[in-house]
Amino acid sequence: MDPNPSHDTTTTSLDSQSHCMEIEAMEVHRVAAPPARTVAQKLGSRLKETFFPDDPLRQFKGQPARRRWVLAAQYVFPILLWGPDYSLKLFKSDVISGLTIASLAIPQGISYAKLANLPPIVGLYSSFVPPLVYAVLGSSRDLAVGPVSIASLIMGSMLRQEVSPTKDPLLFLQLAFSSTFFAGLFQASLGLLRLGFIIDFLSKATLIGFMAGAAIIVSLQQLKSLLGIVHFTNQMDLVPVLSSVFHHTNEWSWQTILMGVCFLVLLLVARHVSMRRPELFWMSAGAPLVSVILSTILVFAFKAQRHGISVIGKLPEGLNPPSWDLLHFHGSYLGLVIKTGLITGIISLTEGIAVGRTFAALKNYQVDGNKEMIAIGLMNIVGSSTSCYVTTGAFSRSAVNHNAGAKTAVSNIVMSVTVMVTLLFLMPLFQYTPNVVLGAIIVTAVIGLIDIPAAYAIWKIDKFDFFVMLCAFLGVVFISVQDGLAIAVGISLFKILLQITRPKTVLLGNIPGTDIYRNLHHYKEAMRVPGFLILSVAAPINFANSTYLNERISRWIEDHEMEEDVKKQSSLRAVFLDLSAVSAIDTSGVSLLKDLRKAMDKKGIELVLVNPLGEVMEKLQTADEGQDLLRPDNLYLTIGEAVASLSSSIKAQSTSHV
Repeated sequence: MDPNPSHDTTTTSLDSQSHCMEIEAMEVHRVAAPPARTVAQKLGSRLKETFFPDDPLRQFKGQPARRRWVLAAQYVFPILLWGPDYSLKLFKSDVISGLTIASLAIPQGISYAKLANLPPIVGLYSSFVPPLVYAVLGSSRDLAVGPVSIASLIMGSMLRQEVSPTKDPLLFLQLAFSSTFFAGLFQASLGLLRLGFIIDFLSKATLIGFMAGAAIIVSLQQLKSLLGIVHFTNQMDLVPVLSSVFHHTNEWSWQTILMGVCFLVLLLVARHVSMRRPELFWMSAGAPLVSVILSTILVFAFKAQRHGISVIGKLPEGLNPPSWDLLHFHGSYLGLVIKTGLITGIISLTEGIAVGRTFAALKNYQVDGNKEMIAIGLMNIVGSSTSCYVTTGAFSRSAVNHNAGAKTAVSNIVMSVTVMVTLLFLMPLFQYTPNVVLGAIIVTAVIGLIDIPAAYAIWKIDKFDFFVMLCAFLGVVFISVQDGLAIAVGISLFKILLQITRPKTVLLGNIPGTDIYRNLHHYKEAMRVPGFLILSVAAPINFANSTYLNERISRWIEDHEMEEDVKKQSSLRAVFLDLSAVSAIDTSGVSLLKDLRKAMDKKGIELVLVNPLGEVMEKLQTADEGQDLLRPDNLYLTIGEAVASLSSSIKAQSTSHV
């Protein structure tokens, strides 16, 4: 045992003081108060940042009245922005891309309508009117509009829980059109009210897991067509579907299986070649239509419908009949159509905007999210009145449109005209189209939704996000599409709540030879300043986390004091709170700082606040009536200045005592 422990304590104290003396005095900058603003100015600024972060009115500033009217018309109808400069050269490119995506849209439209348990003709109707509406209102040059697999699956599965599409097809059709109306109303409302941030709650991890799970479910549903099964389950999740497949092996048709395998291989090979060599995009674009034509000829030539191969049957000719009289706004099914419209609206809107922004980034132009919401919403509202169901921008068609060289939204108009010609003159040709080929087309289309490289990247970057993705995937596959999505969104919200209620506080140390202070666990060369506890809070301080922060900061102080007792260092003189990352504070947060100040004063410890931001500073000033919280000697702009100033004070006090 050391015979003279007091000597060691004195030595340690002197070492601490010498460390403080080594920190050179520097100029101390005053923490300025933010400019005074009225309540109306604060509210206006907050509302502008919340609902108008893109400041859509900035283009009108300084413009004459006539020019403002022109800009307003161009803002509402983007076609007026590029239409006056449209040229024959652009038209040639758009015609080629429009015809190319039409060759894909026609078979996909028929296939996706069957996936939604709707008449196949509705899929073609939905590829005719909505693209025309989008061409006038949409801001994307590459988005190809039409039915999509995921929205079709969700609508069909949700409505089928209440109404049978085979026993009551008219009511089912009414509910589908009504759901489309509410989907469009919800989408347009989000855009008009500037509430697009709501769809951001569907994180990338959630969407990747959800899309992959939905792709599996969609593919499993096609086993009915690919195997020729007549009595198939109405449930969507994995176990009942596989059970139905293996309980009806007596219904399997070898002719159907043979045709399905052949055309599935053809479609997959064409897709693979186009992915490996993008200049051959026309192979994957034309393969579905070629498959439909070849299979129809084979069925007609060999009378295959008499040998177990089911066909579409006769489809009505003519353009979209009006359907506003079929919209269902009352009765016991109103809640069902609103719920279905809400979910399909969110999913289709998220997919459409994501696809539009993806291709806009490739061509270096901007897509206005709120205008896209309004365009897609009005497109679906108009569609619900013209015998169409939910449509949006499909990734597969948009990719083909992009690769085919589309220059403007005229490619959608060309596609729509091609579909119109098909509706008017070519419908009898689809009478002998086999359902098995439509199933193969759907499987080929949804395979691209399974993004394994993205899932692996999520696993490497964030394990919690991977868990969310896995929950979405397993929920969709084993429970239901909507429940799987709800579970994933719920877990994502729980993650956000954890980040809000348990903000990070880190212990900072000084990097020798500088006035820079960084996380001690991150920068190994950083050193603690004896007698000082320097903490950084990396989140807004509010009612949800003020109690936790109080407990956490108190524990930091206790741990620091215990270490000092063990190492026999100088006692704790000051606690520094770096508020640089605290963007906001509420009354609970202000109370927290006041309570900390009182607790520190009782212990004889200084509480130093470093760099409070504008809103935080303003609220602290308002609450600090007694000038106890924001004393000049406890408020600094940087940690370096705060440490240097308090070190000088400690040095001066030590000198005066001597």
